[in-house]
Amino acid sequence: MAVEDRIIVPLDVSTEADAIALVERLPQVTWWKVGLELFVSTGPEILRTLKNRQKRIFLDLKFHDIPNTVVGATRAAAAYGVDLMTIHAVVGHTGLKGAVAAVNEGAKAAGCPPSNLLAITLLTSLSSRDLAFDLKIPVELPEYVLQMALMAQETGLNGAVCSPQEVSQLRQVCGDDFLLVCPGVRPTWADAGDQRRAMTPADAIKAGANYLVIGRPITAASDPVAAWERICDELATAGV
Repeated sequence: MAVEDRIIVPLDVSTEADAIALVERLPQVTWWKVGLELFVSTGPEILRTLKNRQKRIFLDLKFHDIPNTVVGATRAAAAYGVDLMTIHAVVGHTGLKGAVAAVNEGAKAAGCPPSNLLAITLLTSLSSRDLAFDLKIPVELPEYVLQMALMAQETGLNGAVCSPQEVSQLRQVCGDDFLLVCPGVRPTWADAGDQRRAMTPADAIKAGANYLVIGRPITAASDPVAAWERICDELATAGV
């Protein structure tokens, strides 16, 4: 896979016009992430716009509700024909298994390929201290992330979203066919922002990530095109 095809850039804007402007400014980007802010603002129209431009789409809505609601939402979202879609692993075994079936049902009804369903293991804005003291979960963070990923794999999901600091362990345990998507990726020259478990792009790929979600180092840069090219050059130089 070309290094350019391993980077997913978030459209973290609130209007379709701003999203299209960013897509047009970075025509070399293949993968775009549509999250809650943009989807709530524009609805599915932005997905149609991206598909018409032959872009690949990571629909990152992080479904989290009771199983029946999650199943219905996943079935409806599957009709959009996006490439990747997310659900929180903490919906549990029943919710995850139901969502897998719902993706296939929704895609079949819409006549499109099923999306790859990814489990959110633990948000990359959370630290070990947050897990223990705020969420009151008495498990070490790497073990918690691993258990969430294993539950996702056992229930038939295609992969997981994890920080790059956990990706090596997940790749070793879950195998090569399990997709691993990593936010919390920051070049050495970029500000970490609210990411607590970050790693450089080259190190994340070497650790086993399939795809990297890199937002503000590119989109908030004074020259997004130069920032994108710098990251791609660094990955190519690192031989990943």
